[in-house]
Amino acid sequence: MNDLDPLAAFEALLTDEGQALLDALRDHDPAQELALATRLRRDHPAGLVSAALGQARLRQRAVAKFGAEDAARMYFTPDGVEQATRTGVAAYRAERFRALGVRSLADLCCGIGGDAIALARAGVSVLAVDRSELTCAVARANAAALGLGELIEVRCADVAEVDTSAYDAVFVDPARRGGRGRVFDPEAYSPPLSWAIEAARGAPHAALKIAPGVPHEAVPEDAEAEWISERGDVKEAVLWFGGGVAPGAMAATLLPAGDTLRAEPAAMLPDPEPRPVGRYLYEPDGAVIRAHLVAEVAREVDGGLIDPMIAYVTSDAAHHSRFATAYEITDQLPFNVKKLRALLRERQVGVLTVKKRGSAVEPEELRRKMKLSGPNAATVFLTRVADAPTMLVGHPVGKA
Repeated sequence: MNDLDPLAAFEALLTDEGQALLDALRDHDPAQELALATRLRRDHPAGLVSAALGQARLRQRAVAKFGAEDAARMYFTPDGVEQATRTGVAAYRAERFRALGVRSLADLCCGIGGDAIALARAGVSVLAVDRSELTCAVARANAAALGLGELIEVRCADVAEVDTSAYDAVFVDPARRGGRGRVFDPEAYSPPLSWAIEAARGAPHAALKIAPGVPHEAVPEDAEAEWISERGDVKEAVLWFGGGVAPGAMAATLLPAGDTLRAEPAAMLPDPEPRPVGRYLYEPDGAVIRAHLVAEVAREVDGGLIDPMIAYVTSDAAHHSRFATAYEITDQLPFNVKKLRALLRERQVGVLTVKKRGSAVEPEELRRKMKLSGPNAATVFLTRVADAPTMLVGHPVGKA
């Protein structure tokens, strides 16, 4: 049992001996792994010990996406951890499907089953399909481990050969990684985006998960495009098709609050006019920027852009926005490292947050040059105002 193929190694983990090893490794310290492996190999086959240690490492990595409780019971592959949807995002999407009346769904390219799990927990019956035998074995084990086996059927097949006509909805999550890393051309996805779009159009309801950097010209006119961020980090874009969606609409959803900013084609605003920097600066969430909805934020705060090419909004008054973070600006300087260092020394700034848009300067490099010292905190924006390199200094509203 020294040289197991990946599928056999995984199946060995499901045996009583494999389960006992995983239980023993639940809280293992990676720094002590070599000594631990040596000790465990005295009583267990080397191949099984290696598989268990690898799975224990994957479970620790998966905590960030699935939470400690689920990650400790689930099974993963290296690609599965990397590509799986975060629990909060998957749960949001599952709830949106449920609100559309979906009770059965074909999850094509299901991976290790992260989305299928969220859907099943929302009460949706799922057919989870993947072409990898190992991935399907992992997805099946995850459904069983979380008590969802009755709602999730896992099928190993080519998604192009699966009949989905009996299901209320289709969800497609094409592989966006190849042998050389991330794939940016939607037609190089596996399966290609064009195939996924046609599969979606044939279902009563459908959603396609795509990379958030997808160009807007690649979005079909009959789809609603939604960009989703979690705690300020843009995670994905989703194309929605079928009943209950607005064709041509652009939307930004911010999790965990679940706030959505949406604009239908006829109601989309033109880009706001640039204006001088006012007392307040608004930083739209990344999902808002990706969805091209900065103009909606500018209208909300009665503001304009600081520069035609920069997605910072400025206003003379403080406004609350669920879709942008507000900062009070205290200083506006031409880009000059010495002047900024002198200003921060005068203000006794010991903690500096550096944000940039339209600047090639690396935040860490600038922070090192500041030689910070003092009890106060500040935020500096490295950006452009009227096409000139500019530094804006301030602090989040309410945090002077």
